[in-house]
Amino acid sequence: MELVSTEEPRAGVSRRGFLGRAGGVLAAAAVGVPATLHATTRRALAAGCSERGPLKGQARRDAAYDIRLKTADRARSQPLAAPSCDGDEDRYPLRTASFSKGLPHDRNGHVDPVAYTALLTAIETGRNELYDAIPLGGTRKLTNPHAAMTYGLEGFDSHDFVVPSPPAFDSAQRASEVVELYWMALTRDVPFAAYDTDPLVARAAADLSAMSDFRAPKIGVAVTPATLFRGHTPGDLVGPYVSQFLWKDVPFGPATISQRYRGGIEGLDFMTAFASWLSVQRGEEQAEGPRETTTRYIRNGRDLAEWVHRDFPFQAGIMAAQILLAMPGATDPGNPYVAAKTQDPFSTFGGPFVLDLVARVANAALRAAWYQKWALHRTLRPEAFGGRVHNHATGVAAYPIHDDLLLNSGVLAETRARHKTFLLPIAYAEGSPLHPAYPSGHATFVGACVTVLKALFNESAPITDPVVAGADGLALTPYTGPALTVGNELNKLAANVALGRCTAGVHYRSDAIQGLLLGEAVALRILADIRATLTEPAGAGLSLTRFNGATATF
Repeated sequence: MELVSTEEPRAGVSRRGFLGRAGGVLAAAAVGVPATLHATTRRALAAGCSERGPLKGQARRDAAYDIRLKTADRARSQPLAAPSCDGDEDRYPLRTASFSKGLPHDRNGHVDPVAYTALLTAIETGRNELYDAIPLGGTRKLTNPHAAMTYGLEGFDSHDFVVPSPPAFDSAQRASEVVELYWMALTRDVPFAAYDTDPLVARAAADLSAMSDFRAPKIGVAVTPATLFRGHTPGDLVGPYVSQFLWKDVPFGPATISQRYRGGIEGLDFMTAFASWLSVQRGEEQAEGPRETTTRYIRNGRDLAEWVHRDFPFQAGIMAAQILLAMPGATDPGNPYVAAKTQDPFSTFGGPFVLDLVARVANAALRAAWYQKWALHRTLRPEAFGGRVHNHATGVAAYPIHDDLLLNSGVLAETRARHKTFLLPIAYAEGSPLHPAYPSGHATFVGACVTVLKALFNESAPITDPVVAGADGLALTPYTGPALTVGNELNKLAANVALGRCTAGVHYRSDAIQGLLLGEAVALRILADIRATLTEPAGAGLSLTRFNGATATF
């Protein structure tokens, strides 16, 4: 049926021009009115529409405007906090502690100073022609530095979030994180189910326990196989290493998705030769690494690293949401529709609401992370740190690397015995993306997604029919052990995604942990703004347990 405007064109305006200018809005108003009716008849039908609702017309428009003003004023009235940086960029004139991947590098892996200055100038000015003038070392392009300057109109603006400065290049904390990355690489093929008995895992735990500033879960003062490579929330230490939300089947519309995936090839690591390492740092294209032909449930670090290699930004959040929407007893008690007598939730507090928010906060979180990455910190990636370690250990160059890595750990000798170099073995042929390390984008968006899910679902609800993957990843069996709850397994999901990128060798632990906290902060501000637009009664209020154990209610 053709939709025709009910207004007649004014003199001097062609009918075609009039419809081209106004047809979109006017046609929408004419839906359901036959085009053959005379214009006067159509006006009479339209006049018979009786709007229902507590606010109408200009009063409704004024109320919507007032909500926008109040949320904007709330954001603007927050005290400005000065960002904190580690000072490494200025401390090392050769930019040896700064992100420079994709730019020209000399034969030892040091960035061309002219190219690095061009990058800084482009970021400082924001001018697109200066971004286009940045010299590249290969054909790969930098990842979206413009996004660092994007404005946010929901929640806080991305520049209003402050994270601590990353560990300095020469610090004991950074050295311990790098030691962890080397051990993660060496144990990628050890099944999580075998951690309690594997001798290499035991050596990794003992080595990390000896670090002077290793900020990770411990039992007393020791890292153990039960805490190794895990996240920082209480739920991260309960039950299997892998979250139930990465094992259980996912209801997906008319389909059900089994979470069996093709992992990386056992024993196959990349950038273990200096020539390939240097090629990657220059941004030269790399052939994609092969994968297993057999699909498996995530069973070891290599499988997890490959999952976070190929996921889309809010995939973990969307999959967890679909599982929770189908799980009995998972609805948050504060959901206003729990007590509603005649209504079910749908576009508010229902499935579309949940799925929209999960994706919505993920992208806002990424923008906040990109501000930190490009405008503030420009922290070098672990693979580049591994190049510094190799050059230092082989006498090519000298860098102020802390003795906890160079002298107090046995991981470098173990790495050289296996790979013949001191380079950090990476799970991906292309290495890290072409954007700086701190904070982790994966950690930031999954932290935001999980925050939304903890707000909208019952954190204390038990996971129904929990499962565990066998050492070969070919089947799931019923899990028996301490009770697994929705909140704990969501926290574990966040840790799996964030630390999975560390397992791959493309992020440090501090990238992951601070990314989770940043994502949480972004999501909490958006949730507060969204709540102001809803008309349902507040009731008991929605609440969630933050990553630090505190409760947030809104």
